[in-house]
Amino acid sequence: MGETLESRMQVEGMTCEHCVRAVTGAASRVPGVARPRVELATGMLSWHGDADHAAVRQAIEEEGYRVR
Repeated sequence: MGETLESRMQVEGMTCEHCVRAVTGAASRVPGVARPRVELATGMLSWHGDADHAAVRQAIEEEGYRVR
């Protein structure tokens, strides 16, 4: 099996662990997202898979966060 692509996205507005859970939960519901992870200190969301970036962005923004 080939190596899974890793993608990253900057998310603004996260301030606590609740925010981390909301963002990772939203990302994980997008088809093609595997192992979403947020680094709160940098605001960086990363995941493996072939998910459409626009769909991930929309899911995050629907939770009330900004994506750069």
